[in-house]
Amino acid sequence: MAVSKRIGWMVAGVGALVLVGGGALATLYATGAGPFKAEGEPATAAQSELARFAEGPLQRLNAPMEPVPAPDHVFYDREGAETRLADFRGKVVVVNLWAMWCAPCRTEMPTLQRLAQAYADNDQLVVLPINVDTGETAIADARSFIDVHEPLPMYSDPEFQLPFQFLDPGKMPQTILIDRQGRVRAALSGEADWASPEARALVDALLAEPA
Repeated sequence: MAVSKRIGWMVAGVGALVLVGGGALATLYATGAGPFKAEGEPATAAQSELARFAEGPLQRLNAPMEPVPAPDHVFYDREGAETRLADFRGKVVVVNLWAMWCAPCRTEMPTLQRLAQAYADNDQLVVLPINVDTGETAIADARSFIDVHEPLPMYSDPEFQLPFQFLDPGKMPQTILIDRQGRVRAALSGEADWASPEARALVDALLAEPA
């Protein structure tokens, strides 16, 4: 009788895991729980000289010693034209991956807006938010949201692939800094103040590098 009860408990436990592995997993992602939690300790792997900016609101900054090329995944501009990160080669690019269901994404967007406004006269910097919502209704909501954060542009990755192609796969929000050679130089997962002195100093350091 005791053996039968233990088997029943084991079956129930497996069933619960299956439920979490299905639809409930999307809920974990949207709420930032479990493996999708964006918060964490500062990076511990070998870091480049850009790691000196990992303080204050950028304390979780990851600045890998060996830069890697930015992914070649296709995303789309407001008119639906195919776009790649390589299209911005020659400029410093601040990529921000965001979604309407991601509350920290929406919270930090005004700081990205202020960053873009601060460098409005510098055509060597591109602040590039890329929305990863899926479905026409969600993307339309995202477009309305970004429109009140001028001069930020609307770009979309409706396949929801870019968040899995950078240094912290699957984390949201993600902000990635790419140099003029198209290489990922630094990244931060989670909400940050991108209009802060620390963020502007990081951007200025990349702008000061030779093309």
